[in-house]
Amino acid sequence: MQPLKKEDIHQDVFDLYDQYAHNKLERRDFLAKLSLYAVGTITVGSLLSFISPNYLDNLIVQPDDERLNSDYITYDSPKGGGKIKGLLSIPEGTKKKLPGIIVVHENRGLNPYIEDVGRRCAVDGFISLAPDALSPLGGYPGNDDEGRVMQQKRDRYEMLEDFIAAYEYLSKHENCNGKIGVVGFCFGGWIANMMAVRLPNLSGAVPYYGGQPTAEEAAQIKAPLLLQYAGLDTRVNEGLPAYEAVLKANKVDYKAYIYPDVNHGFHNNSTPRFDKPAADLSWERTIAFFKTNLK
Repeated sequence: MQPLKKEDIHQDVFDLYDQYAHNKLERRDFLAKLSLYAVGTITVGSLLSFISPNYLDNLIVQPDDERLNSDYITYDSPKGGGKIKGLLSIPEGTKKKLPGIIVVHENRGLNPYIEDVGRRCAVDGFISLAPDALSPLGGYPGNDDEGRVMQQKRDRYEMLEDFIAAYEYLSKHENCNGKIGVVGFCFGGWIANMMAVRLPNLSGAVPYYGGQPTAEEAAQIKAPLLLQYAGLDTRVNEGLPAYEAVLKANKVDYKAYIYPDVNHGFHNNSTPRFDKPAADLSWERTIAFFKTNLK
């Protein structure tokens, strides 16, 4: 049997996966609905395998890359979950203080894709810290399904405190110049938006397909923003017009990009929702944004 290709898959399958990945569908219901698209030689198993992440074969920067020093650290989050584990990545041979980036995971903990994004930031000349909000529950369990269930057990505002504590940790790091930004994906996009709300000295935030703050919260933002959205992601995109209205009214420095005909999660290169042109362009914009605002 020929391997499945992205063009073989109906858009409804990606929409179903999005609902499942964001806890809108129980697994049993997801599989039942998925079976409707198992036609001919395409089985439920092959569909499930195709849309599930494949991390190990899609890392861009390997954990042992000689261009950086990357290792796990633990920091204190007294208002959040207590002791939080994170992946700290620093460019090799650093002799001067560098700007920092907090990398915020999706709704499933610090998986290999997010660790990879942290290393990508370091390769581009930043100190990055990618925390694991599942630390109080034992950490990312090794697969996303269990990670989603675990993350549901934590309060999202308590997790927000964990990432604010990461900002504080990085701001005091001996190799950091104090200029710190944040990039986050999905749940992490909401965290990135909320860190801009909570931290007046944040140097920049890049939420990827992230939920928006309330109007009252958005009015508090001082940091420049780079908002990245997927064209097919109607669930998240419906909140953008109201968000933009508040940002404009408060003269916040921001840019918003909607990448047409791509799905929520388009930056994640471990799943078929990945769209390379949109991911590459959005990441070029992200790094350029940080180099401008964190210099």
